[in-house]
Amino acid sequence: MSWTHGGGPGYEPSAFEPFAVTVDLAVFTVRGGRLHVLLIRRGQEPYAGAWALPGGFVLPRESAETAARRELAEETGLSAELVAGLHLEQLRTYSEPDRDPRMRVVSVAFTALVPDLPEPAAEGGGDAAGARWQPVGEVPGLAFDHAVILADARERIGSKLEYTCLATAFCPPEFTLGELQAVYETVWDTVLDRPNFRRKVLATAGFVEAVPGAARLTGGRGKPAALYRPGPATTLHPPLLRPTEGRR
Repeated sequence: MSWTHGGGPGYEPSAFEPFAVTVDLAVFTVRGGRLHVLLIRRGQEPYAGAWALPGGFVLPRESAETAARRELAEETGLSAELVAGLHLEQLRTYSEPDRDPRMRVVSVAFTALVPDLPEPAAEGGGDAAGARWQPVGEVPGLAFDHAVILADARERIGSKLEYTCLATAFCPPEFTLGELQAVYETVWDTVLDRPNFRRKVLATAGFVEAVPGAARLTGGRGKPAALYRPGPATTLHPPLLRPTEGRR
């Protein structure tokens, strides 16, 4: 029997075992100075009652990204308008043959680091029995291979902060360099040297802009800290690389 990539002579669809395509989402935010991930409690088998990443099956007439946004809205109760505005980044494809006990399932995973999302509520019609923001360091055992997806997604998000200006989105409109440093320390789970961080940020063209004459008391007896706002840049040149030591 011969098969061709284009489905020409010799192509027999019945010779291939059918499989399903799903989407999974690792959505992160910073809440109370800690990195959180969005989880849902499964309401159906397999793994009924277990915590998992939001996701579900791709329908025949939709793309993977469309399915990801639909499932996120259905399983968390977040509004369709809010979900439509999120920037989702495709992470990778997970295709181990036994990753789902029901059948052969290939998942396209997406990730996002987003500010200021409301509390989720699983009431949109999906198969989730609950939804919550969970501190990344306190995530319980997850269904399927979602622990692997979560680890991969966290590494991707950490890399995004190295090469983009995403961190400023998690600060107030006007922020101190200490507040910006706290975002990096939260996502990277590390402690950064304050003078070195300040020097690198201010030396990176377009990363932040000083707010003329503005300052804020940040506690203690020191002088007020200068305030900054996001600059026009979207990428960092040079990148702000994670330290190789100092992780918590």
